[in-house]
Amino acid sequence: MVNNLKILHSSRSKVLIFLRNPMPVHHIGHRIQVLETIDSSNNYAMALVRQKKARHGEAIFALEQTAGKGQMGRQWTTRKGENIILSIVLETALLQPKALFSLSMAMALGSYDFIHQLAGDECSIKWPNDLYWRDRKAGGILIENSWKGTHWQIAIVGIGININQVVFAEGLRNPVSLKQITGKPLDLMEGVKQLCSSLENRWQQLLRGKEKELLSDYNAVLFARGTTVQLRAKNQVYSTVILGVNEAGELLTSDSEERKFQVGEVEWL
Repeated sequence: MVNNLKILHSSRSKVLIFLRNPMPVHHIGHRIQVLETIDSSNNYAMALVRQKKARHGEAIFALEQTAGKGQMGRQWTTRKGENIILSIVLETALLQPKALFSLSMAMALGSYDFIHQLAGDECSIKWPNDLYWRDRKAGGILIENSWKGTHWQIAIVGIGININQVVFAEGLRNPVSLKQITGKPLDLMEGVKQLCSSLENRWQQLLRGKEKELLSDYNAVLFARGTTVQLRAKNQVYSTVILGVNEAGELLTSDSEERKFQVGEVEWL
């Protein structure tokens, strides 16, 4: 499942492996570390950054994650060796702080591009950055940032995508994997390389100042756009139509009035 890797260090808890591929240095995925098991790939990546042991574009791929983090404090659970659990180190010093949501869009679109190539046209992005096929969740993204004063230094982009898993824990709302969608297993390392390539394409789009294009692409594949959904915000439930997302990253909806919701203040029902 994971081929052509050089094992540099091993312990009882994890195997640390490096894959060197032909991507130019500084591209996303120019170096990939593979961990057999870790508490959180995002925590591990951030620790490398603080120790000055990680460069821009480095990817951490975990076969197992015991304390994975999801949005709004939730835990991301996954079966060992069946899915992509990936954390990407991005140097963001060239980006303005106002580009926080633009980065989120770029990473969501890169992940969407990867899934769309394999699963087809029924894929979408559920605001702000969940990956969906029809009405089922195929993956999610959590971005954690490091600042020096007011200067944005580093973003750790954590991505979890269901690949080969077909049995999920009870209580999970609506999971789906690419194997369930396509009927075919996917080599995880090949998937990681494809995903890194898709992320790099969208990262370059962001660096070129194409935020408007990113926003247009994002809204074009927005989950439930033009339909009525149930949202809970500040202990109030709204039956409202999804219109789109604006440059500030706010979800725009309409019912008896036009509404704007910020990231983190809405629960989908």
